[in-house]
Amino acid sequence: MRPSVLLKDILPFALWYGLMILFALGIDLVLHSFGLVWVGRYLGYVGTFVVIFSFLYSLRKRKVIKTGSLKTFMSLHEYMAWSGSILILVHAGIHFNAILPWLATLLLLVNVASGLVAKFLLVRANETLKSDREELLASGISAEEVAHRLHFETIAVSAMKKWRVIHLPIALMMAIFSLIHIVTVFMFSK
Repeated sequence: MRPSVLLKDILPFALWYGLMILFALGIDLVLHSFGLVWVGRYLGYVGTFVVIFSFLYSLRKRKVIKTGSLKTFMSLHEYMAWSGSILILVHAGIHFNAILPWLATLLLLVNVASGLVAKFLLVRANETLKSDREELLASGISAEEVAHRLHFETIAVSAMKKWRVIHLPIALMMAIFSLIHIVTVFMFSK
């Protein structure tokens, strides 16, 4: 019997997402406890650079970078974006005072969630569809009948593969809001 979807996919998704938020809150708490709140301001810069660094995956995928394993670059993207997001969340803290930080932080949270959906749920859906197809073919059912039986599952997996339609525009909007935030901080800081 296969492990349940809840244990295999949804729980790791929720753990990664929850850990990101807990780490950010924990770091923020430690900074506040030791009177180092000012460090959070600089963590925004560091987190932004870490997230930008995570986009080496996109350069490798588009063959701008010719060396290295695409899988390695993908892992680098996942962990660097997650780590950078923690630092940015610490920078944002729980004391928002303007609309741009709210929007940028909201987009950050949605973008991380969409990336984690791809990491955990899409992989599972692909594995399940492949396994079901192999099982049905092994039972002697014709390829045409298998395609008919798995029609809706195939459509669902195809729709999930389009997660980039959400992930990439949100990343772009997050970058725009972050850039506006950075420019306004430099323009209006004393």
